[in-house]
Amino acid sequence: MAASRHRNHVRGDTLRRAPSAERTAPAQSVLVQIRALLPSLPPSEQRVAEAAIADPVGVAGRTISELAAECRTSETTVIRFCRAVGLKGYPDLRIALATAAGSKDGARVWSSAGSEIEPDDSLANVVSKLGFADARAVEETIAQIDLDVLERAIDAVVSASALDLYGVGASALIALDLQQKLHRIGHRATAWPDRDGAVTSAALLGRGDLAIGISHTGESADTVTAMREASDNGATTIAITNFPRSEIAQVADHVLVTAARETTFRTGAMSSRIAALTLVDCLFVGVAQHNSSRTTRALERTYSAVHRRRSKG
Repeated sequence: MAASRHRNHVRGDTLRRAPSAERTAPAQSVLVQIRALLPSLPPSEQRVAEAAIADPVGVAGRTISELAAECRTSETTVIRFCRAVGLKGYPDLRIALATAAGSKDGARVWSSAGSEIEPDDSLANVVSKLGFADARAVEETIAQIDLDVLERAIDAVVSASALDLYGVGASALIALDLQQKLHRIGHRATAWPDRDGAVTSAALLGRGDLAIGISHTGESADTVTAMREASDNGATTIAITNFPRSEIAQVADHVLVTAARETTFRTGAMSSRIAALTLVDCLFVGVAQHNSSRTTRALERTYSAVHRRRSKG
């Protein structure tokens, strides 16, 4: 019964979140949107997406026939790609890319400050490029947050009887960060960085409980398995991921999407952590604001306890 309820919910929620031909995506976010959807697109549409990401100015200046020929595909496929990213057609894509190319999203994104890290880069260039990538991850994540989804996620945390946090590798560190934050304001949460512990705990969740899964790719098998187990048992589920059509998004009731890109030496893997922590902070502060007097009392008590221990030590 719970599984059936969940499948119906996800189907409807996916439709609400997915881009639609009736809605025009904000120009400033079109490149972020394309990068997020890239892994889920068919190969022919991926070639169009890669061309737009690599050269937004050039694509904005091409006719649909020229772009289709360059990407070894058809004009119909280009139009399908436009609709997949929430645009009505190719003219809207050209406008969006031209606008983005004239802003921080476009030409400057892969300038000397934000381009790939090369093996012979100086330390100064490495620091500059890493700083640029991290700053852009935060800016782009904040710009694309769906406030309705965030509000529902906050409500789910506030009302949860039990709260599990799942993540492996770097995502486990993010889960632990959220656990620590929630504990400081009186919300009991448990982070499960290992597969067996996560799925065992998920099996004991039920209605009124909450599971939050964190995965940059959205394809981390252990995290997805634990999330599916929690959902099948009736718990509400929240995913934090960079890819809104990933597997973890399909088993989540609410999806919070980050915006971080992969580059040489996996600076994206570092930026993805920063982007996810940004979402975690937004979620935490929203929860803390929900009952400010309780939050204040909890913070005062935990501060006093730590301060007393330090004074004695």
